Amino acid sequence: MTRQGTTPTQASVSRRVLAPLALAQFICSFAGSNMNVMINDMSRDLNTSVQGIQVAITLFLLVMAALMIPGGKLTDKFGRKRCFLVGLAIYAVGAILSAVAPGLGVLILGNSILEGVGTALLIPPVYILTTLLFTDLTSRARAFGVISAMGGVGAATGPLIGGLITSALSWRYAFVFQTLVVVLIAWMGRRVPDPLPADPKRPFDIGGAILSSAGLILLVMGILAADNNGWLMLALVSAGVLVLAWFFGYIRARERAGREVLLSTSLFHKRVANLGMVTQNLQWLMLMGTSFVVATYLQVVRHYDAIQTGVIFSAATIGVLVSSLGAERMATRRAQRSLIMAGFAIAVVGIGVLLPLVHGRPGAWAFAPGLFVIGFGLGAMLTPSVNVVQSSFPENQQGEISGLSRSVSNLGSSLGTAIAGTILVAGITSTPGRSYALAMVVIGVVGIAGLVTAAFLPRT
Repeated sequence: MTRQGTTPTQASVSRRVLAPLALAQFICSFAGSNMNVMINDMSRDLNTSVQGIQVAITLFLLVMAALMIPGGKLTDKFGRKRCFLVGLAIYAVGAILSAVAPGLGVLILGNSILEGVGTALLIPPVYILTTLLFTDLTSRARAFGVISAMGGVGAATGPLIGGLITSALSWRYAFVFQTLVVVLIAWMGRRVPDPLPADPKRPFDIGGAILSSAGLILLVMGILAADNNGWLMLALVSAGVLVLAWFFGYIRARERAGREVLLSTSLFHKRVANLGMVTQNLQWLMLMGTSFVVATYLQVVRHYDAIQTGVIFSAATIGVLVSSLGAERMATRRAQRSLIMAGFAIAVVGIGVLLPLVHGRPGAWAFAPGLFVIGFGLGAMLTPSVNVVQSSFPENQQGEISGLSRSVSNLGSSLGTAIAGTILVAGITSTPGRSYALAMVVIGVVGIAGLVTAAFLPRT
């Protein structure tokens, strides 16, 4: 039985289109968190340190963030479906290379660079195609809900699935798993239509792509350098800010001259969309920051293995699933603003539950309630934030806003791992309890900032 006004054919077409798009978001989010439970195994096999694995994880998230805006813009030139399939192919090559990596350098090439580039190409089409193929607001909101939920579930189940694979086989098979899923997505995605024709003659702003990518990379690399050299950190962060300021001046000048730009400045003229993107950034910062900090603390300080750590993180997975499954129902009863504010408030409470665990030697399952509450809060607000941003723009700007929105979210992921991870790793050998508590406090402050930001969204 189908919904009123929807024929069985339409319903089946919707499912056929949505399944590969949602699964693509799942695997990319999974890749950002599954390595958190493999830290000990990977650092031992690759003859590197915890910090080395942190750098690889952060670089993967950073490459995604830095290239997501150019990736979104390329969809107009080469077509959304073509970029989606090419991105999947590059991702698969990177996953295979990561699976056979003999050292940290090859892992960074395969996971951080190739998988990051592939993700930057395939994720913008997911959101653009969803906007174009689901034309009425109800079906579009439902589709975004499924995709956002799959992203949250992917990030939350990464530690669990990664832990199971690592304990049963080897961490290398986690990348084999990613390869198999990507091949499945490519097979399913071959029948996804592209409603708009590609425009190969459309110019591409290479200078803007270089400046935006360089600015983001310098910014995050500066944060990663914080525990080694304060002056280097200051220099890199300052350089990143200056390059990004140069980028905005550059695109403004090109717009005035009537030339093609990587990112239209009009995207930043909508206050509601700007607030929505800030909440997206802070949500993913909290999710990935918490995942890295708690997983590292459990493995390095408490000496839990990958499967134990992954099982503990199943509490966060359940929390995300419970709230995501009820997202559509909640959206019909509550304003987007209320859902986002409630999500941040609940996640901050979850962090408060985790903080006291630094004292004494509580059992492994003592971490479960806090992780469940954090997952529930984050799952409740992922979909509303996406809806707020994507629905603020017409179809002809979906390529740009999808790239910008995903870049902002992935920048939050990389900042979460970089900031919280740097605080934790810097003192994990000398004062593990204090460094864990400090990292979680920082994430909690981020959650409060998200709550305040969401309060400025419209009430309806």
